Amino acid sequence: MRDVGRIGVLALQGDVREHLRILGEVGATAVTVRRPEELAAVDGLVLPGGESTTIVKLARTFDLLGPLRERIEGGLPVYGSCAGMILLADRVDSGGSPIEETFGGIDITVRRNAFGRQVDSFEEDLDIDGIDGEPLRAVFIRAPWVQEVGPSAEAIGHVATGEHAGRIVAVRQGGLLATSFHPELTGDGRIHAYFCDMVRTADR
Repeated sequence: MRDVGRIGVLALQGDVREHLRILGEVGATAVTVRRPEELAAVDGLVLPGGESTTIVKLARTFDLLGPLRERIEGGLPVYGSCAGMILLADRVDSGGSPIEETFGGIDITVRRNAFGRQVDSFEEDLDIDGIDGEPLRAVFIRAPWVQEVGPSAEAIGHVATGEHAGRIVAVRQGGLLATSFHPELTGDGRIHAYFCDMVRTADR
């Protein structure tokens, strides 16, 4: 089987260590990315949860904003969780505040903090297209949801129960994957393994 290569985790802010750990557990060579030369050396990239506006500002400070957009446009496989979903979205509903600047790549509109504040955090069992086995336990912390999916993207996961039933919380577009939730916090490596398969089968 083809080796998955090197998968970077954007290490500007957010839950970087958790992603590095779980990528290692599913057999990937995981490295941190803070500089353009480190970005150039990876075969896939994870955008962790955190604060999306802060990550964009730091990416600009570290001269990564342009290179990130170029590599995404060039076909680099990228997975974004929570804030990472916002960063991969082409469009953001910020609730009346100025439109969020993103890296872009996925033809979706996301709403920031859609599920509420920190105190509104919750867990939910989800069925995700392409993920076999029992439902995946998902942790939502100040999470976005997908308000609109354009024709280039595909919704692959929805909230099944409760007041938020039907909300889209996982999407894919080619080599780009995004989830509203934090799979790195549960010890279930299936989302990361799924992304590793995307990296493995991508053109290099």
